[in-house]
Amino acid sequence: MNKSELIDAIAELSDLTKKDSEKSLNATLDAIYKSLSKGEEVSIANFGSFKVKKRKARKGRNPRTGEEMEIPEKNVVSFSAGKNLRENV
Repeated sequence: MNKSELIDAIAELSDLTKKDSEKSLNATLDAIYKSLSKGEEVSIANFGSFKVKKRKARKGRNPRTGEEMEIPEKNVVSFSAGKNLRENV
C-alpha cells in the first residue's frame, strides 16, 4: 500500500473526503517527524512505537575498492510493533 492508497482507505473508512483524509495523514506524519527529530518516542496504542536510536561508529569496507573506511555514528528510527498488530499480522 502506498500513500495514495492509504489516503483512499482513510477516506473510505472515515467518511472523510480524500482531500481531508490527505490533510489528516500529512498532519499525523508531520507530528511524528517533529517528535522523532526532538528525540522523543512516539507510541500509538494497539499499533506500535517509533524510537530514535544511535548507531555507533564502526568500520566498514568500500564494496567497489575493498578499502577499509570509518562509518560515522548516526541516529536511526526503530519501529516496534504493538501486541495487537503482531497478533493480527
